Amino acid sequence: MKVNPQIFRQYDIRGVVDKDLNEDILYQIGKGYGTYMRRQNVKTVSIGGDARLSTPSYKKAICKGLNETGINAIDIGIVATPVLYFSIWKLQTDGGVMITASHNPAEYNGIKLNKGLQSVYGEQIQAILKLIQNKDFDSGKGTTTTNSEMDELYKDYIIKGITIERPVKVIVDGGNGVGGPYLPEILRKLGCEVTEMYCDPDGRFPNHHPDPTIEKNLTDLIKVVKSSKAEVGLGLDGDADRIGVVDENGKMLFGDQILNIIARDFLKANPGEKIIGDVKCSKNLFDDIKNHGGIPMMYKTGHANIKSKMQEEGLLLSGEMSGHIFLKDRFLGFDDAIYVAARFVEIMSKTTMPVSQFLADQPKMYNTPEIHYESTDDDKFGHVARVRDSFIAEGYDVNDIDGMRITFKDGWGLCRASNTTPVLVLRFEAETEKRLQEIQKLIEDRIEKMK
Repeated sequence: MKVNPQIFRQYDIRGVVDKDLNEDILYQIGKGYGTYMRRQNVKTVSIGGDARLSTPSYKKAICKGLNETGINAIDIGIVATPVLYFSIWKLQTDGGVMITASHNPAEYNGIKLNKGLQSVYGEQIQAILKLIQNKDFDSGKGTTTTNSEMDELYKDYIIKGITIERPVKVIVDGGNGVGGPYLPEILRKLGCEVTEMYCDPDGRFPNHHPDPTIEKNLTDLIKVVKSSKAEVGLGLDGDADRIGVVDENGKMLFGDQILNIIARDFLKANPGEKIIGDVKCSKNLFDDIKNHGGIPMMYKTGHANIKSKMQEEGLLLSGEMSGHIFLKDRFLGFDDAIYVAARFVEIMSKTTMPVSQFLADQPKMYNTPEIHYESTDDDKFGHVARVRDSFIAEGYDVNDIDGMRITFKDGWGLCRASNTTPVLVLRFEAETEKRLQEIQKLIEDRIEKMK
């Protein structure tokens, strides 16, 4: 079967089961990734997978491809993506493969690739595609062995690094992803009162779409938090690398607000540290980091981009609107919703103040969620460039690190091309609702004009 190049995206490989992906395609990807890694003197990788129905056969197929290029694979089973990352560190493997489509619907699957704890992404993924297209494969005789210890070692590692000062009443919505078997047990062992929702992994995702950063997917969690008078609701995405949080009133926190709460606590012990937020984050986040003794840094959206920048700058904390939060402070530096959830509850346990009040001292800002504007994969970057250049030509204050973010004295507007879908991603924020509408109209009208 011929490989569809469209499934080789910016940060991972992802497609529809039995249309874009099957065992033969996974075998070819195994050979491509194996060859790419062999040529960088890599010998051993960890491999894990999520709970999707196609994952076990896909895992077997990619291992076959890896072994035939001379790469040894250690299969750690059906695990959360952070557990796969943890295994790279714990087993000291040279890289890792995670079979997952993250928060995509049930008909999808995919692959996240690592070299060490850094993502293989962008041009590196395209290089693997080229090896497959040219059938330019190394040959060798690797082995696949199994290791069933990672789950317990990972849970123990988190528990030893978190201190809960009082019991916290928590609801956990696992979204039927692979994070459900970890977080409730960890929190209970730390002394919390935990109610579980949809924590049994089920690759059909029968209860709701496994993306806790979209409010409609948190409807059930919000109801249970309010009805049970819980202190917080915690949601995990399909592979447990992105977190969602609901306060005691049932209000959802955006990813930048979760990062902000963690940043305040982090800066008490680490004054003067630099913290990354991506271009979609609120002005309040960047101002608040500065006001609490840190150095805010705005950077490109994308977990792979941020991990790379963190390593380059030697940073301890970063995050983005999408719910990927990265802690190297007391942890290992990768995006892990399970650890971040435990760390969030640790912060809660230090006070009796409700979550709804954690950021109540900030200025009131009016903002939109992410807005997706239809474009095409062929033109989306060009479309953003035309819009950006027109505003620069008119003297607007434009940050172009990732698309364009225009700053006004009383708000800002963002337009960037999605790296994963054929859309432009927009977000707007202002000090008043009227000004929010004005900024939004200005930029949306220009996008329409520059089609």
